[in-house]
Amino acid sequence: MSVEQIFKEFQNLNVLIIGDVMVDEYISGSVNRISPEAPVPVVHVKTTEERLGGAANVALNIKALGATPILCSVTGKDGNAKKLLSLLKKNKVSTQYIIQSKERITTTKTRLLSHNQQIARVDSEMTDALIDKDRTLFLKTVLSALSKEKISVVIFEDYDKGVLDKTSIEKIISVCNAKKIPVAVDPKKDNFFNYKKADLFKPNLREVREALNLPIEILSIDNLKTVSAKLRRTLNNAITMITLSEHGVFIDEKNKQFILPAHRRNVADVSGAGDTVISVAALALALGLNLETIAELSNLAGGLVCEQPGVVPINKKQLVTEAIKYVAPKS
Repeated sequence: MSVEQIFKEFQNLNVLIIGDVMVDEYISGSVNRISPEAPVPVVHVKTTEERLGGAANVALNIKALGATPILCSVTGKDGNAKKLLSLLKKNKVSTQYIIQSKERITTTKTRLLSHNQQIARVDSEMTDALIDKDRTLFLKTVLSALSKEKISVVIFEDYDKGVLDKTSIEKIISVCNAKKIPVAVDPKKDNFFNYKKADLFKPNLREVREALNLPIEILSIDNLKTVSAKLRRTLNNAITMITLSEHGVFIDEKNKQFILPAHRRNVADVSGAGDTVISVAALALALGLNLETIAELSNLAGGLVCEQPGVVPINKKQLVTEAIKYVAPKS
C-alpha cells in the first residue's frame, strides 16, 4: 500500500478514544521586573490561549489525519469544562460521550510563558478515582459507544487523572477482544500493568523505567528486547512500542525487534508528542499495516509536532510529504 493510499484509507476509520481530557492554557507575556513581594518574575500578560490536551488532543490528531474521533471521558461540571466542550465543538469533535460530574473538576494546565520560554506551570486537577456512580455511568457510556458505533480501533489515553481504573480497563478490553477491535494503549504509571491483552502498548522510556524500576542506561537493543519480553509476559500484548525521545522508537512484535532512529529536528516543545504517536500508530494498526510502517509513520509524526510550540495536533499535509520521502511502499 502506498503512502497516499494509507492516508486515504484513514478517512474510513472510526476511532474510540477513552481517557483523561484536559485544557491546556497558555498565558504569554513579557518580564521586565522582579516582584517586590517575593523573588519571582512579574509577567505582563499579552495573550491567553486555550487548547485541547490529553485524550482530547488525541481526538484532534485523529481528526487531523482524516479519521473520525469518538471521545469518551469524564470532566467536572465547571467553567473549564465549558471551555473544553466549546473547543471540541469548535474543532467539530463530538461531545456525545463526554460525561460531566459535579464530583470532579476539569483538569487544566496553565503555562506561563515569556519570550516563548515556559517560566511556570499551574495544574488544576483531581486525580482521585471516579466515585462509584460516575464509574458505572462512564463504563456504560463506553460500552454504548462500542455497541452503537462502527469502531475501527480503540485508544486508551491515560494521564493518571482518575478516569480509568483496573475494572473499567479490563472490561473494555475484554469487549474489544471479543469484537476483534484492535486496542492501542498510551499508559501512565497507576494503570501500567492493567492493560492486559492490548494489541499495541506504547509507553515512553521514562514510564518503562519507573514501572519496572530499571536503571538509566537501557537503550541498547538487547536491553530493550529484555524489557519488552518482561512486559509481554505480564501484559500478553501483541506489539510493544517504546518511544525513546531524541533516540527514536523501539518496536517489538513476536520475533521482530528494532530501533528506528529519530529524524533530526529543531525541537521547540515535546508536549503532546506522545498523543500524536499513539494516534498514528493506532490508525496504522487498524489498517493492518506491518510493523515497519507503523514505526516509521509514528516516528515521523512524533518528531514533526515537536517542532511546534505547545500542544498541537499533527499537520497531515506535512506528514504525508515527509512520509513519501522516508516511508518505503509496503505490500
